[in-house]
Amino acid sequence: MRGIVAAMVVLGAFVGGTSPAVAQEVPAPQPVCTNGDSRLSELSGLVSDGEHLYALNDGGTKTQVFVLGRDCKVQKVISSSTDPYDPEDLARTADGTFWLSDTGDNRKRRDTVALISLTPQGEAKIHRLTYPDGQHDVEALIMDRSGTPYLITKDLFGSSKVYRPTGPLASPGPTPLESVGSLQIKETSTPGGPAGSIGSMTVTGAASMADHSVVALRTYTDAYLYAVPDGDLKSALQREPVRVPLPNEKQGEAIAFDPDGTLLSGGEGVGEQIRAVKGAAALAVDAAKSEGSTSGGTSAAGGADQGSGFPYVQVGIAAIVVIGGLLLVGKLRKRRA
Repeated sequence: MRGIVAAMVVLGAFVGGTSPAVAQEVPAPQPVCTNGDSRLSELSGLVSDGEHLYALNDGGTKTQVFVLGRDCKVQKVISSSTDPYDPEDLARTADGTFWLSDTGDNRKRRDTVALISLTPQGEAKIHRLTYPDGQHDVEALIMDRSGTPYLITKDLFGSSKVYRPTGPLASPGPTPLESVGSLQIKETSTPGGPAGSIGSMTVTGAASMADHSVVALRTYTDAYLYAVPDGDLKSALQREPVRVPLPNEKQGEAIAFDPDGTLLSGGEGVGEQIRAVKGAAALAVDAAKSEGSTSGGTSAAGGADQGSGFPYVQVGIAAIVVIGGLLLVGKLRKRRA
């Protein structure tokens, strides 16, 4: 990870683009608790039921979900012997099943990725998936109202792709994925993250309200909230989102909603806080009502706005910088084979 982070920091100097607007009167994140457990040193996924927090650690040799109190102390671990490759995000469906997005692929060499379903009793199943167009690194998972999973890629240039299965999930599979859209995440000035301004364009997590009326994507520095009034997640992701800054998180990857619409966020590192933005979901709902349900490709963080972002010449320069940075700094942090 260090090599690519250093290259991304250098790359940030070349990236342009117009920052999406922040919703008016967005509350600043407030501390909920501090993660002091070394077992959660790489907090990557988060779910909340209002009383408990359910957390996913990036890595490990077991499928595990940590059950936390609102004080961030681990009360229980739901565990299975199923060995994941690189789990990155966490979701939960109405029946209480947890879904682990075992989709990390920093070096783009996995033939299949997987979703792992985990019951509260610790029973796990693997559901393997294949992309239609080669390998992708994914750290964001959303389950829609019907239980269909959506995967959003983590791309350096802010142009993330959206995939979903072509049919019901098979176990062990694989089930083919299909491309259903793309997002253009633009640079912001929100401080934080391990990669400078380029990190503000990199999707590192996702979440959904329990009733699926609002979903969120996050980068290292900001959250983007989309109202989904009709259950059509594909169309919702093409609309104008509400941006909620999440400043000064060292490596922000986890995001969740409380049942009352409070947005929760956190990141890697023992001693890092989980923070809350009260009323965040309502901001997205209100924005959708005021703007109507117009879809289109000119969204600041969702849509295929070909005339925005940074020029293709700069993309070429940026790619050269990335390659050079990787060669100079060293190899990526290795995942287990």
